[in-house]
Amino acid sequence: MTAQQLERDPPLSRQHLPHSLDPGLAGRARIGLIVLASDHTIEHEFHRVLGGLEGVAVYGSRVRNDPRITPETLALMEARLAEAADLILPGLPLDVVGYGCTSASMVIGEEAVGDRIRESRPGVATTTPVTAARAAFQALGMKRIALLTPYVDSINQWMRRYFEERGVPVPVMGSFTEENDNEAARISLDSIEAAALELGSDPSVDGVFVSCTSLRLVAVAERLEARLGKPVTSSNHALIWHCLRLAGIEDGVPGYGRLFHAPLA
Repeated sequence: MTAQQLERDPPLSRQHLPHSLDPGLAGRARIGLIVLASDHTIEHEFHRVLGGLEGVAVYGSRVRNDPRITPETLALMEARLAEAADLILPGLPLDVVGYGCTSASMVIGEEAVGDRIRESRPGVATTTPVTAARAAFQALGMKRIALLTPYVDSINQWMRRYFEERGVPVPVMGSFTEENDNEAARISLDSIEAAALELGSDPSVDGVFVSCTSLRLVAVAERLEARLGKPVTSSNHALIWHCLRLAGIEDGVPGYGRLFHAPLA
């Protein structure tokens, strides 16, 4: 088109086209998720499970952390949680906010995590992988657990005490002993499944908890339960379920094991 033609026939630009608004992607539930800066896994697993639920969406922000997993580095995140929560769709209501770090939830404290999040999101329901795991144990009847982690032994022993002080014995425990989060995220599904089978086969336990949001599980949870004959959950697996239930979504989600057919106990 020549300049002369453009002058005679200017480009069409229509304004105020007729349109309607629908409820959007989160018409049923809007889930907020605080993700560690070093996390490779949690968003993938959330989207995998929630992808089949119409009207349910998850929106995340990242919080700075040190990939070295020690009580000192974990505790530093507490002061950053309010800002991270505030970055999730500012000004719009959220049904629930999940914080994606298992070990830091224990170091900071489950209640303190919720308090920090509500500094910027007043009144919102909150959960952590630890909070979600304990709710999952109750829903699944897991009274004595096998604990699988990537952590160094000092954190493992401290985690065992944390659960046992809250009424969940841990007679069997195993670890990949990876201190760096970036390495923990690369532990293969085959390795995780084999270790969970080994620990969960012990007759003294009635289920397996795979701790750490970097470790993958949701893709094999149902198959692992079939092989073990016992329930299995993980930090991400339990957190996804708990976020759904706290947001009022009671749907069963096929393909991801017993927990996703269970209501809150």
